[in-house]
Amino acid sequence: MQKVTKAVFPVAGMGTRFLPATKANPKEMLPIVDKPLIQYAVEEAVAAGITDLIFINGRNKRAIPDHFDKAYELETELEAKGKKRLLEIVRGIIPDHVNCIYIRQAEALGLGHAVLCAEPAINDEPFAVLLADDLIDANPGVTRQMVEQYSYFNCSLVGVQEVAREDTDQYGIVVSHPMDTRLSRISAMVEKPAPAQAPSTLGVVGRYVFTHRIFDHLRGIGRGTGGEIQLTDGIVSLLREQQVLAYQYQGKRYDCGSKLGYLQATVEFGLKHPELAGEFADWLDQLHASRHPD
Repeated sequence: MQKVTKAVFPVAGMGTRFLPATKANPKEMLPIVDKPLIQYAVEEAVAAGITDLIFINGRNKRAIPDHFDKAYELETELEAKGKKRLLEIVRGIIPDHVNCIYIRQAEALGLGHAVLCAEPAINDEPFAVLLADDLIDANPGVTRQMVEQYSYFNCSLVGVQEVAREDTDQYGIVVSHPMDTRLSRISAMVEKPAPAQAPSTLGVVGRYVFTHRIFDHLRGIGRGTGGEIQLTDGIVSLLREQQVLAYQYQGKRYDCGSKLGYLQATVEFGLKHPELAGEFADWLDQLHASRHPD
């Protein structure tokens, strides 16, 4: 059985919900406290044993490769000023044994197309897909959880969570049959159904592990909703050939593609930050008291 050592990060999106902040800065580079969203996703992948990071990027995304590249001038300055801790942080963004690969998605043709762009770097190996918008606080990380499931079942997996019925039109929704506490076998998927038409409340989140066969199905489905190649359609096609499992991960997800989710993540990660936790909690208490005096 092949190990999962490659991960795909679709980062070519425009991030329009965060304009004007994302006019010149990729949404994946928005920080949660002092670390950009994409770095959280990369750290999760590396902790799962991933050694090849494949970024599917677009125009005006130079900030992402720059972030993961070596910064000679910055490192020289930090070293000269004796700022050893900061120097360690900068040098430790990417471990030495991990490779970064950048592939341009020339047209914005959907998530399925972004995954398909990664095929030359994947070949016939299994791989993970992580969407940085979905920041998931979990120990062990969700990618590691799913890679471990792949090593046992040797089939594609989709990360899922229970969602409110009124929110089903924001998710891909799966129909599945339970196998274990957190695992079920997918029989169908529907992209963003209206609450009244949703076949379940099990929604897909931004974590996947695929066999290489997903590429053939993404090529074969053509363009779907919005004129894009939909990843959901590719998974539905794959279901006709192979088993695909839904995995209800352990962890707390923050939808950082929305402003509210982004703010929630910032607050909760701030409350756990080793440098800020105490002072930040005190400030929040004072803020609450000033707004809700007895």
